[in-house]
Amino acid sequence: MNILTPIKAFFSHLRDGAHQDPARDWLALITLSSIALAGLIVWNARTFDTVANGGVIGAPMPRTASIFDQAALNTVHTIFANRAAEEAKYRTGTYRFTDPSQ
Repeated sequence: MNILTPIKAFFSHLRDGAHQDPARDWLALITLSSIALAGLIVWNARTFDTVANGGVIGAPMPRTASIFDQAALNTVHTIFANRAAEEAKYRTGTYRFTDPSQ
């Protein structure tokens, strides 16, 4: 028995004038859909389990040493210090906030 015989027989009913069997067609459609759905459920469950246990999907990224630019960190620190100084001026009353709605 050739492995392609059932496949050829399945697609032979698509020709004009061939015997139509809706029950067989629906059964084949539902069977293939069920197999695809089961495969998707298994794949997603496996992926979820991998991630939930701390695993990585795909190849893990190589770890490299973190590189910090001290000048950039100092700049950020200066910006936040300036913002804190401006906030303090509003809180202590150096700056007065006028509500335009009054």
